[in-house]
Amino acid sequence: MIRAAVLPAVGAPLEITGIELPEPGPGQVRVRLAAAGVCHSDLSLSNGTMRVPVPAVLGHEGSGTVVSVGEGVTHVAPGDGVVLNWAPSCGTCHPCSLGEVWLCDNALSGAANVHARTADGRELHPGLNVAAFAEETVVGAECVLPIPDGVPLTDAALLGCAVLTGWGAVHHAARVREGETVAVFGVGGVGLATLQAARIAGASTIVAVDVSPEKERLARAAGATEYVVASEKTAREIRALTGGHGVDVAVECVGRAVTIRTAWESTRRGGRTTVVGIGGKDQQVSFHALEIFHWGRTLAGCVYGNADPAVDLPVIAAHIRDGRFDLGALVTERITLDGIPGAFDAMVAGKGGRALVVF
Repeated sequence: MIRAAVLPAVGAPLEITGIELPEPGPGQVRVRLAAAGVCHSDLSLSNGTMRVPVPAVLGHEGSGTVVSVGEGVTHVAPGDGVVLNWAPSCGTCHPCSLGEVWLCDNALSGAANVHARTADGRELHPGLNVAAFAEETVVGAECVLPIPDGVPLTDAALLGCAVLTGWGAVHHAARVREGETVAVFGVGGVGLATLQAARIAGASTIVAVDVSPEKERLARAAGATEYVVASEKTAREIRALTGGHGVDVAVECVGRAVTIRTAWESTRRGGRTTVVGIGGKDQQVSFHALEIFHWGRTLAGCVYGNADPAVDLPVIAAHIRDGRFDLGALVTERITLDGIPGAFDAMVAGKGGRALVVF
């Protein structure tokens, strides 16, 4: 028996309880978790914004040490430090054949598997493939990547979602160029990673936007040169900070219709807005035809940073080793497994950056 955070049903409170985890079968890896980040996507799973089979063990951003491997697994061995990859690409579907591995048709196929059982025999699924809110997990071999040299095992958990998403939003989706101006909406874990990525890309003015005035210190430490408390005047304030034009790039990390619309309005003519935040079906964004023509702006979604973890992790790791990317700066609270429900409450309230479960 190991302890895990279980979602018994959509909309139900998490249960911190014991589960029975099987040994790894062929092509599987057992990992003892060192840490797991608490992400808004976990909240979206719990409230039904994103639908996965339940009951489930949540958690998708994690790192740990390989305990044992099943038959046929050769790229990792017991004792290796690994990052969990919640969206592995199959390499054979249509998006993968186009090199768009972040859009893999089969990335979440493992979420329907039976992952473990409760003490009373209930079948449990792995929320987003990897079930990181647990002391140990068993995942497909394709869901583990060796931690690059020089990256601390515990903080490496953040590479599994927040960092890859923020890095990719800047370098792949928005393609921020040196000297461009950038606005980042939402200063949570992903937003803080996005700010650091924009600084590394050489952005000149970096505007952070959040509803909380208390997050200004976090934002400026991550690279923001300006801070705006979100209001109905946000777009005008951002244009005033950029010579009246608006920013070249806006990255939306919230997933709300009003924020997406404001991010779009904050860009210059011909500007680019990248939407990272995951919103519900009720979040409808409206535009009229004339403004689309007149402003010449682009609006694009971004899945997992449009990143290929196998390619991007070594690049990010080099910045970490050289001190240009600070993983620890994303973390505002280190908690135990029992602290996850409280971390969910903090996310709903818009407080803090990343809460990191340390085992």
